[in-house]
Amino acid sequence: MNTVKSFWVGWGSLIVAGAGAYYYAKKEINADRREKYLKRQQSQYEQNMLQYSSGTDDDGHSNPAKEATNDPAPTRHAPQNEEQSVREKSKYEASVVYRAPRGDRFT
Repeated sequence: MNTVKSFWVGWGSLIVAGAGAYYYAKKEINADRREKYLKRQQSQYEQNMLQYSSGTDDDGHSNPAKEATNDPAPTRHAPQNEEQSVREKSKYEASVVYRAPRGDRFT
């Protein structure tokens, strides 16, 4: 029959074994995460070096961010003076403010 002492020795050894297993598992998991992170960083670095090493893309353009201002189909004319540029709205902004129709819309 178990005594009080053997009961606590059993539980104590179980807790120590569990803590040791947790410690080593956590250490291994963190090492795997670190390895994956470094591998991903290295691959991203290599991709960036390949992409930007030539200076131009496949279609001969140097930087897509510089091309963003070159609109292939502008919907409005360029402003002639500063006053027009201040008053002008973007091509996606409505020139007239939307007002909901009055009346009962549920009948």
